[in-house]
Amino acid sequence: MRTAEINRKTNETDIKIKLNIDGKGIRNINTGVGFFDHMLDLFAKHGLFDLEVTCKGDTYIDAHHTVEDVGIALGDAFRLALGDKKGIKRYGSFYMPMDETLSLIAVDLGGRVYLHYEAILPSPMLGEMASELVKEFFFGFSRALNCNLHIKLIHGENTHHIAESFFKGCARALDIATQIDERLEGEIPSTKGVI
Repeated sequence: MRTAEINRKTNETDIKIKLNIDGKGIRNINTGVGFFDHMLDLFAKHGLFDLEVTCKGDTYIDAHHTVEDVGIALGDAFRLALGDKKGIKRYGSFYMPMDETLSLIAVDLGGRVYLHYEAILPSPMLGEMASELVKEFFFGFSRALNCNLHIKLIHGENTHHIAESFFKGCARALDIATQIDERLEGEIPSTKGVI
């Protein structure tokens, strides 16, 4: 079972996460930020990850600390659940259409941390969440997971649709990258012999 539990508490947030990479998309999300809950719900469903997330954050200020810190904690959960990464496919990419929107998400779980985020979201707000926090989530997530993550908006007009395509596309790319490739026979998917 590739699972992890994370408890992360700071002066700004108190986060609990349970993750099963090899799940069925069962989810229970409550961060106190409605739009963000919706995105994490889509992420778990489309990646087929069993995911529980609770966060008590300083949302009386704004949603920034909640969104960023959940990204960090979720990245930690994936990193722990993947363990030594033996036998994983390592790479995954997905073109995600969402109505008028099309995005490309690509991930490498090879331990080299990088986020390339190429998008301008037209509206400044997504419910009570600033649209700029979409990037903050993925930055925290990629840094904690130690992955290389590329998110590119090919075209799109509706801010909600753009954000949704990013979360769904990332989930699908991660689902591919985390799958076990039986041909590797438990080997590390790198010529270095370690990730």
